[in-house]
Amino acid sequence: MRSRGHLQGIPVSCSALQYDTLPIMRVADFHFDLPDERIARHPLAERRASRLLILDGASGALAHRQFADLLEYLRPGDLMVFNNTRVIPARLFGQKATGGKLEILVERVLDEHRVLAHIRSSKSPKPGSLIDIDGGAQAQMLARHDALFELRFEEPVLPLLERVGHMPLPPYIDRPDDAADRERYQTVYAQKAGAVAAPTAGLHFDDELLAALREKGVESAFVTLHVGAGTFQPVRVERIEDHHMHSEWLEVSQDVVDAVEACRARGGRVVAVGTTSVRSLESAARDGELKPFSGDTDIFIYPGRPFHVVDALVTNFHLPESTLLMLVSAFAGYPETMAAYAEAVAEGYRFFSYGDAMFITRNPAARGPEVSV
Repeated sequence: MRSRGHLQGIPVSCSALQYDTLPIMRVADFHFDLPDERIARHPLAERRASRLLILDGASGALAHRQFADLLEYLRPGDLMVFNNTRVIPARLFGQKATGGKLEILVERVLDEHRVLAHIRSSKSPKPGSLIDIDGGAQAQMLARHDALFELRFEEPVLPLLERVGHMPLPPYIDRPDDAADRERYQTVYAQKAGAVAAPTAGLHFDDELLAALREKGVESAFVTLHVGAGTFQPVRVERIEDHHMHSEWLEVSQDVVDAVEACRARGGRVVAVGTTSVRSLESAARDGELKPFSGDTDIFIYPGRPFHVVDALVTNFHLPESTLLMLVSAFAGYPETMAAYAEAVAEGYRFFSYGDAMFITRNPAARGPEVSV
């Protein structure tokens, strides 16, 4: 298991932030109605074929464009920060020694042979029991840690998953994964294996578009955040201040810190590609100054939270009442975000992982919902 370590005397586990001076915000404030046909269950033929909704944070103005038009909204000297995590084929099917069927979703790879995983079955396996994996593999259940199970495989985990695993498509893509998902539910720049969900804003970029960004003078940097299955978990409390985020492992290197400092020095903007890049950068700048960071974060960004690093954001459309919608509302402003989502629904945009995208500039006067204590 990765060492948690310390950074300048501060534990590298970054806690969720609370804002006691803010009015109470309800999860229901972040609800919107989404027709089922707006959910994108398959990717488009080309990565850049998606639509792009532009939201100017300062004014709330909207514009309807194509994703390739993103180039027009970027400037020479800007820095785009991508998440280079790689999605592993984390879903396994098998059966217990008793014959009962089960499904395994790996949440985190602990070392070469051990994982933490969710298990769906009629009865939970007991410590010491063996699980036969479809495709020819076996796992032993070692221990249970709250909702997660520690499993050990005889053969190395990552090659095993590549051989017999299935791509862990989100719950709202209610179909089995197919061969095309191995490529399309993965960014073209994915490098570091460990995620069980894609950083979906990055799915729109192909090699040609990345080359066009470089040609325009837009710089790039890469963080790593291994997205966990908890990203799809509903918020089960009424007040968002009572929600505790799941932990995810991330790394922001010294190279990223240097790239951000150079961007600031030349007057460029830091453009995060995806909410995972936002969470990475803002976790590493939790005390107001961006520093190298490696470890777990459960940072929760909702309206009222200041942003220390990110100036603009490329992101997909998120689930109603989700923490990611709350993050976007903190960045762009609650009324501006909800108005943009209503416009996207009315204009037939495609939602969620395989859907369309937004380009948002930060609203310096962002505010939350008009609620009273």
